[in-house]
Amino acid sequence: MTTEPERLPFFVYGTLRPGEANHAWALRGRTTAEEPAHIGGALLYDGPGYPYATAGPADAVVHGTLVLPRDTDYDEVRATLDRLEDYAPGDPENLYERVCTEAVCADGRTVRAWVYLAAERLAARLHATGTPIEGGDWPASRAAAG
Repeated sequence: MTTEPERLPFFVYGTLRPGEANHAWALRGRTTAEEPAHIGGALLYDGPGYPYATAGPADAVVHGTLVLPRDTDYDEVRATLDRLEDYAPGDPENLYERVCTEAVCADGRTVRAWVYLAAERLAARLHATGTPIEGGDWPASRAAAG
């Protein structure tokens, strides 16, 4: 397993958030901290069963959770999330790209974190024909819908 130089926390906004479908098997028991946060300059789109985040205008916000894997689990968690998000470094067929962003925590702290954004081809399609999630909060949009 390749170890990358920066062991940043992950900003998650969809099925990896606490209480959502993929959190239990991918993250539960393998983190030292999980806290509400948001990122700016990103848009959230509704997908089939999960959302997609893309780069967006500076005033756009996506809400989620900042998760910090335990040191002993970090490489395994990163590999698990990369597989889940269909991401391989440098692969032009990636569904998502893992990029560094600035997450803002509830107390105002800014933390550098990894986030999975839709890869360029998918992002272009979402911008053209996707359904944006108002307010940038996937669980809240699902609760409001029904």
